[in-house]
Amino acid sequence: MAAELQLDSYLARIAYRAPLAPDLATLAALQAAHVDALPFEALDPLMGRPVHVDLPSVQQKLVLSRRGGYCFEQNVLFQAVLEAIGFKVVGLTGRVRWRSAPDDPLGPRQHMMLLVEVEGRPHLVDVGFGICMMDGPIRLEVGPEQRTPMGTFRIGMWNGLYTISAKQPTGWRMMYAFDLAPQIHADYVLGSWYTSTSPAVPATHTLMMERVARGVRHKLVSRRYTRQDGDAEVIEERALASAAELGHVIDDIFRVTPPVPIEDLWERTTS
Repeated sequence: MAAELQLDSYLARIAYRAPLAPDLATLAALQAAHVDALPFEALDPLMGRPVHVDLPSVQQKLVLSRRGGYCFEQNVLFQAVLEAIGFKVVGLTGRVRWRSAPDDPLGPRQHMMLLVEVEGRPHLVDVGFGICMMDGPIRLEVGPEQRTPMGTFRIGMWNGLYTISAKQPTGWRMMYAFDLAPQIHADYVLGSWYTSTSPAVPATHTLMMERVARGVRHKLVSRRYTRQDGDAEVIEERALASAAELGHVIDDIFRVTPPVPIEDLWERTTS
């Protein structure tokens, strides 16, 4: 897969100019640059458009076009980049818990992330969790709080599974549960099909975008735009009043060119 990767084009897309080596400093810098330049967005599922997760399609969309993507697209691309640099990477899947009550049953494997061995230790790496994007690698170590420039995270155990939780102003919130079973590309094709077509998944009916820049986290959910600081405290929150204002936010803040007219996106959103 790495042979298909246009690494120079990717590095230019994320404005990464530092040396490359399979070490922790490079991994952290690449991840921060990636989530700044390539926002989470699920405009294609929202508009009923197909999502392809083979590397050529993902590269055309995220690297060679002015688009972002969701977890399968983002992490397929990032895995290829890391492997090309020399990192040892295993693809994983998780069961999203962000909107779940503690006693809710487990859902399907609808999220993709990566396990990266670097400097002799496994790290959870994820550039595609689109409600709380991670801007740095997290050691696969149960218990301690781990700080990145734009968030605080914690690995836990629950019902025999690993979990990753994010510290929010109201307390800890579980993002997803996962195990360490390696996944193959066919698993991601199936998971992506479900995530992009099922009415039970928010991506198919709710406009969601997120970009983690240095010092600020930008979020767009339906017609509401929010800016947060590194502790997830709200700096600004406002309702968007028109299709033109929505288009301005998507273009200027998220740096995305939508695949359909902005008026069509506006009609698919709710206040």
